[in-house]
Amino acid sequence: MSYRAPVSDIVFTMRHVAGLDRALRDGLYPDLSADLAQTILEEAGRFANDVIAPLNREGDKHGVVLKDGAITTAPGWKEAYKAWTEAGWNALPGPVDYGGQGLPTLLNSACVEMWNSASMAFGIGPVLTMGAIEALAQHGSDDLKGRYLEKLVSGEWTATMNLTEPQAGSDLAALRSRAEPAGDGTYRITGQKIFITYGEHDLTDNIVHLVLARLPDAPAGTRGISLFLVPKFLPDGTRNDVRCHSIEHKLGIHASPTCTMIFGDHGGAVGWLVGEENRGLACMFTMMNNARLAVGLQGVAIAERAYQQALGYASERRQGRAPMGAVEGMSPIVAHPDVQRNLLTMKALTAASRAICYMTAEAIDRAHLEQDAASRKKAHERASLLTPVAKAFSTDIGVEVASLGVQVHGGMGYVEETGAAQHLRDARIAPIYEGTNGIQAIDLVTRKLPLSGGETVHAQIAAMRAVVTRLMKEATPAFGATAARLRDAIESLDRATSFLLKAVSSNAPSEALAGATPYLRLFALAQGGAALAEGALAANALMASGDTDPAHPARIALCRFFAENIAVGAKGLEDTVLGGASFLQDADLALAS
Repeated sequence: MSYRAPVSDIVFTMRHVAGLDRALRDGLYPDLSADLAQTILEEAGRFANDVIAPLNREGDKHGVVLKDGAITTAPGWKEAYKAWTEAGWNALPGPVDYGGQGLPTLLNSACVEMWNSASMAFGIGPVLTMGAIEALAQHGSDDLKGRYLEKLVSGEWTATMNLTEPQAGSDLAALRSRAEPAGDGTYRITGQKIFITYGEHDLTDNIVHLVLARLPDAPAGTRGISLFLVPKFLPDGTRNDVRCHSIEHKLGIHASPTCTMIFGDHGGAVGWLVGEENRGLACMFTMMNNARLAVGLQGVAIAERAYQQALGYASERRQGRAPMGAVEGMSPIVAHPDVQRNLLTMKALTAASRAICYMTAEAIDRAHLEQDAASRKKAHERASLLTPVAKAFSTDIGVEVASLGVQVHGGMGYVEETGAAQHLRDARIAPIYEGTNGIQAIDLVTRKLPLSGGETVHAQIAAMRAVVTRLMKEATPAFGATAARLRDAIESLDRATSFLLKAVSSNAPSEALAGATPYLRLFALAQGGAALAEGALAANALMASGDTDPAHPARIALCRFFAENIAVGAKGLEDTVLGGASFLQDADLALAS
């Protein structure tokens, strides 16, 4: 089954959950309207459906080919990328001064979801280019911006992010790549970088590498890292001293070239400093935070694709007789309660993670576009709080939903012909790259919870409680026990938050770190449930006004399922968090046996 972009669900989530309508009322997006947003997303959906999605399976089977330092992408890849850039999709969020359309992060996030649902191996390349554009626009010199931004914004050139080295995975303090001043304003970069997505390819004539490296007199640790722009081809057209040494043979996203890059075989690759010396990590994090939301959207994207395929298969596959099925003959497996539970879990987790990602994107927009500094700061802290949750929860559920999709297919899901296995293989990288999900949880607990003395997270919890208060006023039987179950989940989150804030403030790192991962999941269950409830309340109001869209009662039913079947796990997660680091006392003993 091919992919069909769920434009209606996407637009509804943007408008009624993430806050698009509110942002429009506030004048945040003066050049946008709800109708225009829908039109843009419908066009994006058509491109994803008709051009990118048909390449997904062939790209997985064919992969990429490295020969004599050059990479050839899968059949149809180059033509699809050319059509995609010519349609203006790469330029959608780009700065207007350099040929971009300057449209909101929220709108682009919806497009990123669709590109990656159609093919994650295709969608990941533009994500890195967009992140590089943001980093260069914020930190690059006028000369670098004038030379590179227009071609990056258009998509005529692509960009990469070069952090990881063989001895330095997530520990960037261990980087060894060097940058020597050349005396003419340029630097000579030497070193090796691994796991570089689209580090070499045949889609564009030039590739712009953003590379972390150390200057000769740099201080030790992360304080001594600088950021450099290193193009594949120099401004005079000559080839720079950078090459692809090899490509990784990966579990998934086979059509995306993941490269080992060598800088400086012949004296050093020419590079230009981006931002200040020894401040490269701060510059790179501009790109990484953009990428972390995008990777969260990849989790949503794979989950959506896996759900669609599982639902289609379950509606056609007949086996056994369902309790309420026909008297004679086999029932479609979608009628069996256990399969229904699997499908509802897939759909509910996907919808919750989509809502969290879109809420994060809207907060990022407000952090840039609010009129006063205090409002921008508040929005920035909210975006900072939500980003690790969006990245980690959404990529975790991408794997979980894809795995459930294999389960729904039964034995046919375990073989490659159906395509269900590809979704699981593709999804598995997302919890790892752009900061593993354990790192996201640590970031959430140690850096984001203490923002403004805990006011940011408490304001977010208060907003969740306000949704529950509205739910309690609803007399609609269709909501069932939604209000009570979400209230319990939010109270669990509140108690766990207080515990961790105390642990962080009292310098009890083991207590905070031991509970970080279950806490992030707890946060996501409460926030995801509140977001689905926000949508269900909007759907209920629309029905009361005479809107007969059949998706509205389905949104209420899905919200209820999430609250009564998924959010109830919050109490167990709370208990785990409050248990603190007690399990560490016997960890060495248990692991040694």
